[in-house]
Order: sequence, then structure tokens, then C-alpha cells
Amino acid sequence: MTVTSPGKPYPLGATFDGNGTNFAIFSAHASKVELCLFDADTEEEIERITFTEYTDEVWHAYIANIKPGTLYGYRVYGPYDPHHGHRFNPHKLLLDPYAKQLNRSFGYSKKHYGFDTRASQRDLILDTSDNADVMPKCVVTEKLAGLNSRVDIADNETIIYEAHVKGFTQLNPEVPVQMRGTFKALSQPSVIQYLQDLAITSIELLPVQAFFDESFVLEKGLKNYWGYNSIGFFAPEPRYCHTQDLSEFQQMVQAFHQAGIQVILDVVYNHTAEGNHLGPTYSFKGIDNKSYYRLDPVDNRFYLNFSGCGNTLNLGHPRVLQLVMDSLRYWVDVMGVDGFRFDLATILGRKDYYGNDSFFSHSSFFAALKQDPTLAGVKLIAEPWDIGTDGYKLGQFPGGWSEWNDRFRDAVRRFWRGDENMLPELASRLHGSADLFEHGGRRPFASINYVTAHDGYTLHDLVTYEKRHNEANGEGNHDGHDGNFSCNYGVEGETSDPTINRIRTQQKRNILATLFLSQGSPMLLAGDERNHSQRGNNNAYCQDNELTWFNWQTESNEQVEFVKQLIQFRKNHPLLNRLQYQHGHTVSKKTGLKDLSWFNCHGEPMNENNWVNRSLKCFALLLADTEHSPSKQQEHQDDALMIIFNAHDHECKFQLPEIGGDWSLLLNTADDKAEMTATPMTSTMLTIDPYSCTVYVYNQK
Repeated sequence: MTVTSPGKPYPLGATFDGNGTNFAIFSAHASKVELCLFDADTEEEIERITFTEYTDEVWHAYIANIKPGTLYGYRVYGPYDPHHGHRFNPHKLLLDPYAKQLNRSFGYSKKHYGFDTRASQRDLILDTSDNADVMPKCVVTEKLAGLNSRVDIADNETIIYEAHVKGFTQLNPEVPVQMRGTFKALSQPSVIQYLQDLAITSIELLPVQAFFDESFVLEKGLKNYWGYNSIGFFAPEPRYCHTQDLSEFQQMVQAFHQAGIQVILDVVYNHTAEGNHLGPTYSFKGIDNKSYYRLDPVDNRFYLNFSGCGNTLNLGHPRVLQLVMDSLRYWVDVMGVDGFRFDLATILGRKDYYGNDSFFSHSSFFAALKQDPTLAGVKLIAEPWDIGTDGYKLGQFPGGWSEWNDRFRDAVRRFWRGDENMLPELASRLHGSADLFEHGGRRPFASINYVTAHDGYTLHDLVTYEKRHNEANGEGNHDGHDGNFSCNYGVEGETSDPTINRIRTQQKRNILATLFLSQGSPMLLAGDERNHSQRGNNNAYCQDNELTWFNWQTESNEQVEFVKQLIQFRKNHPLLNRLQYQHGHTVSKKTGLKDLSWFNCHGEPMNENNWVNRSLKCFALLLADTEHSPSKQQEHQDDALMIIFNAHDHECKFQLPEIGGDWSLLLNTADDKAEMTATPMTSTMLTIDPYSCTVYVYNQK
């Protein structure tokens, strides 16, 4: 018989102290909690221990001689009364919300449902089948030493690369086959070197916290590839682990840090994998459904669903808020990550449990983050929307946050597609979206500029398909976005037509150039530099195959080199990543140029008629140095940069301002062979190629 003692209610989870393990689990409404211990090899249950201690709504016990590697789970007793929010079912083995490790990946079974799936009012009838044989087990772990290395990247110098752990390494020929698709694979020197050569500063990984596949996806023979279905907020996803050694994740982070690259995690704290009232019971539902989730105030049987995934975590409850904060600190203090991108982050700011669900930028979650000494200094990025009422909150997050800017995405796509009346909108986005972010001391880098991301078309598909092609998802091609603002330039899909392919290639360069020449923080989707295609699938969340995996064998050296040059170009020209918003109010004493100005084709400042001319698709942005202070990396600061955008399908004559200095061409997207080096101009009257972006540098004589 195992020797137990009262133990402590804090910390929550399973804490090994060298002699035994303290177990603590929160449940405000349970009547009894049992800890189930399992054989590490067979997963057969070997003992069941009833907790007798209950302090501040935490059930706890200390068990001697329970060492790391021990498998465990919980059974929690209480009322099964869905109409009043309670879904206790002791027949279901439950995961510890604070588990640091799961022993294996999830396997779907109907046994996970807490109700009788055969009944007409299904979730009202208790199911008594035991799911222990099909449920992954929690693992008692050693206390890991925290990873103390950090990479300090200035916010205005951040360049993000969004990647998938498995997708980025699964086909890499330089990674051992048995290691591919794992954290270990990401830490391999060849992978790190590739990212160093690109010169990105930060890698943003799609969800790595333990997640489960939805039944409707598995029934179609597919998987939840993206991972936005979290169930374990502390445990790394087992399918990404090469071995059972938790330090693999730390080693990956350390490898990135040694290369000067930050690690940002995409995290999902808005909902869990347990779905709606007809969803399975894995953890939170069976531990304390009424505390962990936001329930319909009229009938607690149903869930408030701001996520579109069936449920919404109740961050208004102090214990749920504690769970999220403890999880975030763990990934920073122990695992060493440098920041987070929060999925559907508007949910995190919705105020009340019942009643007022409006977004509040000083919600308890945001306030907790701001005062936390660990988390206040990491990168915080919001996906600033959810599916709830008034859920679109771009530009309304607190200071210290950055936000995915979908208005940048849409403006760039539409301008280069040739839509009319796009100049005012594009100008605002090129400027760093001051109209959205310039308040409360926020800076241009608050705008995460992107044109493609995991959700939607890849860059190659953006110029190849006008209609989504999601048939492989098994949803009748009804899933995914309708408004893609894409163009195929004459043929839907791949073609051998050289004229169409030339335009497509040039448009990809235009889009990439616009991304890296704009004020704000650029984010590049992994694979866009190598012309990766998903064959028109704009919702590849369930495609864990070569459709989504990074193709290391593509012959795309020209575009890879172009992206490398663009990133280096941005770093070499600090006027492109200013710390402050500038509006043309400051004039250089040296050149007489304003810090920011807009020009028409006549070399004159844009006037009102230009801005309201719906058919005008050629204009220029001029950025001038008014401080004469070279950056740390540069011995010389440009006097000015002129960026000319021409989305017309014909050449445009463009007069550079005649201001008595020297102009040199630095970049022309119409020239696929050109290096980004200065070519002196002999004339200020230019012929701008159709579908092109050109950059000129000005230095006063």
C-alpha cells in the first residue's frame, strides 16, 4: 500500500521533490478525487488513491516513493447534471491540466464521451464505459532546470518566420529519417543554418502544446495538422518528440538562441479539445466543467462559443486565469521561449462570466500579464479577432502587444491584383498602420505585417488560383475563405505558359518587396521563399502530408536569394524600420526633405485629386533621414529612399524629384537577375516597368 500524507495545495500538478511526489488538482464542485497510478510499460492500473485533503478548492496529497516516469491520471466524482453545468463522470480517466508530459499521442475512441452517444438526448445520459485503456497517461517528471539563455531582438528589428514543427523538417534530406518532424529535427545544424542564411530574427511555431485530433477529422482519414485543439497547456505534443526526454525542447530552443534566433510559440488559450456539449471528456469537463468553461447563462448545458470550436475557456475564473499564467511562465522560465502569438486573442479580453461579454483592453488577463515580471518582457502577439459579437479588435490591444494586421494583408493583395481605389488604404499600411496603432504610445512595430500565413493561400497559390480547391479536406469544398483577393493571370492552376509564369513570378517579388519595405514587423510564411504550393487549398488544417510539408527539393534558388536580399536590404536601410511614426512634419536641415512624403508620377507631392483617383495605381513613398544619426550597424545613413509602386499593366513615366543630389537604383522587381546594389541614375525621368516595385536611394552632393 502506498504511503500518503496530506501534502500541499500548491503548486498545482505533480511535483517531485527527490523522495516522492506532491499531487494537487483544483475542483470547486467535486465530491471526491481519485489518483490512478499505472504501470509504465503495460499501462495497467496498479493503484487508486482517494484524496482526503481539500484546501481552498484544491484536492491534494503527497505520495512517498513516486518517482519521475510514473504514469497517472484522475477520476473525479460529483453530480452529472448538464443543465446546471456539471459533467462529472468517474468512469472517465482524466488528464491533469498541469501535466508536464504525456506518455503518448492521442488515439480516438467513443469511450472518451462522458454521455451515451446512442441516446436521443445524448449528453443528458451518463456513459459508464471506462476509457483508461485508450487515454494517454500523464507522466511525473523531474523538475527541469530553467533555460536561462535569451535572445534580445529589438521590436523594430524583428522579422518573423512562421513555421510548423513537422512540416518544416519532414522532407529535409539532411535530417535523419527517424528524427524528422520533431523538435530534435528543428535543432539540427542544417536547419538552423538555413534560417540563419535567410537572416530572420524569430521563428514562430504553430501550436506545440499537447493537442488531440477531432473525431470528424479522423473519420475522414485526416488529422489536425495545425494543432489548434489544445488539451495540455504544459506538455509538449508527443508526436513532435523524438524521445521521452523533455529536454529535447530546451535543446531546440538553445540551438536557436545560439544562432541568435528567438522562439515564439503559437498558443491556444481560448478553447480546448473537448468541444461543445456533444464533445468528449478528456480533462476539464470532468474535473470542473462549470469553473473551466463559459456556459450559457440560460441553460448551463450549453457552452458560449466565441472560438468556433465548441467552447470557450473561462478566464474570468481566478483558477483558470492562474492555469494560463502558470503555463505561460513555464514555457518562458523553464523551456526558454521568447514570446507568444495568441490564437483568437479577443476572447482573452472578454470581461464577464455572465452578462457583459464586451472586449476590455484592461481585462484581468491583460492586467495579469502587464504586472508579471517574467511575462512583461516577452513578445506578445495577438490574433485580434474571434467569432463572437463585435469580435474584430485590430488595433485595440494594450500597449506592449503586437497584432496580426489582416488589413495589411488585404491591401497588398488587392493593390497588386490591380483593384481600383487602393492607394489610400495601401499608403496607410505602408506607413505602419498609424490609423490603427498610433495611440497610447504604441509604435509601428505593433503591426505584424503579413500577406500569407498558415491559414489561407501560400504566396505561390495567391498568384496561381482564383478559387479555393479544398476538396481534399472532405467538406465538399465549402470550407476555407471566400475573399482571398487572389489572381491567376489567365489560367487556373499551374501552366506552362511563359508569359503567365513571368507575371506570376514578378507579382510574388512585388508582394515580398512590399512586405519587407513597409513600416512595421514583417512575417514570412515558411515555404513562400521556395514557391511552396498547396495546390489551391486555402484551409489545409487537416493535411498532414506533402501538400503542407516544406519541399526542400524545389528548384527555387532565385526566389530564396531574392528573399535573403530583401531581408538584408531591410536591415541595411534603417529608414524602413523606424521606431516612431512620422507624418511629414519634420524636415531635414540637410536636404529639405520631409521625414515622410508621397509623390505622384510628375515628381510632385500627391494631391487630393491623386488620392481620390480610383484608377491610379502608380505612386511613390519617400522616406527621408531628418536626424542624421547612422544606426549601430551602419556607418552611413541614407539621406532618403524613394519606393515606387506600379500595379498598372503598362509602363509609367515617373519623374524623380529634382533636388540637386544623386539618385541610384537599388531594387527593381521587374529585373529577376539584378543584385540589390546601387546603380547611379543618369536621368531623373524614369520608365517604370508594369507590375513592378522599384527603390531608389538619394544622397545629397
